[in-house]
Amino acid sequence: MPRNAPAPTFVALRLTLALALLGALSPAPAEARDPAAASGLATAEVRSERGAQPEGYDGVVQAVRQTVVAAQVAGAVVALDVHAGDRVRAGQVLLRLDARSAEQAAQAGDAQVQAARAQLDTATRSLERQQSLYRLHYISQAALEQAESAFKATRALVRAQLAQAGVARTQTGLHMVRAPYAGVVAEVPVALGDMALPGRPLLSLYDPQALRVSATVPQSVALHLSGGPSPAIELPGLPAAQRLPAAAWQVLPTVDPATHTVEVRAVLPADLAGVGPGQFARLWLTQAGGSDDGPARLTVPLRAVVHRAEVTGLYVLDAAGRPLLRQVRLGPAQGERVEVLAGVSAGERVATDPQAAARVR
Repeated sequence: MPRNAPAPTFVALRLTLALALLGALSPAPAEARDPAAASGLATAEVRSERGAQPEGYDGVVQAVRQTVVAAQVAGAVVALDVHAGDRVRAGQVLLRLDARSAEQAAQAGDAQVQAARAQLDTATRSLERQQSLYRLHYISQAALEQAESAFKATRALVRAQLAQAGVARTQTGLHMVRAPYAGVVAEVPVALGDMALPGRPLLSLYDPQALRVSATVPQSVALHLSGGPSPAIELPGLPAAQRLPAAAWQVLPTVDPATHTVEVRAVLPADLAGVGPGQFARLWLTQAGGSDDGPARLTVPLRAVVHRAEVTGLYVLDAAGRPLLRQVRLGPAQGERVEVLAGVSAGERVATDPQAAARVR
């Protein structure tokens, strides 16, 4: 071996160090560099779309069936069985009025009916006797006709007394106010002891299964709503991504001459908790035949939106592929996608499974 030749152990050591350095400088596998890909996280791209955009119009929740219950007779309120907010059944007693005078009138009518029936019995027996005497030629034809006339008059009197007694019994039933349909008591403006008069409101009732949102829009907008997509309904307390599609909607044919606006009504889905008449709502309307030359809007899948307390956000993938929660501001939803007004840029990728994205480290 030459004197200047390196020792075998030193050569092997240098070769090991060189291989280690090459391994450190070589690129890592894609799965190791991209945590989202390594975990199999599903993502979607933030898309930029053009077209007719929905516009929001303030409205109010209304009840399709809302009734002001009033008394048909006069009387003092002696029993109040319901309060505001109570749910009632169809035919349930809501309140009672003092019916003592009506009950006495009904009793008097029943007594008059009994007296009239007694007179009818007497007239019937008298007519039978007169007919027997006439057949034996003991009385004249005129006497028989007079007995028949008395019988008919008494029979008519009984019918009249029966009708009057029925009226008295009906008046007694009017002192008990019942619910015309199943619903919720909205307001009870009377108290025990108040005097009820015909036509005076005693309480108001509405059907919670039939609610709608009413909004006024300019007549120029209303002309282009026919044939467009169904409006979306936004209610307080519901996240922007959970705007409700209208079950049915209608544009009224009349225009307000003072404001030149048209009323648009959208029916809410049934069985919505915490929604009642008078609440604030907003209708998102899209005009038919919108131009594609309008400003672009960014959309993401609805399932990618996450709500944490008061924060609405998306898990956006950073340069290293890690999903990071970013607060965003959302616009109206259309179908399975929702518009993002601020917080993301076109081309960025978001996690479509927020729960899985929260577990990626």
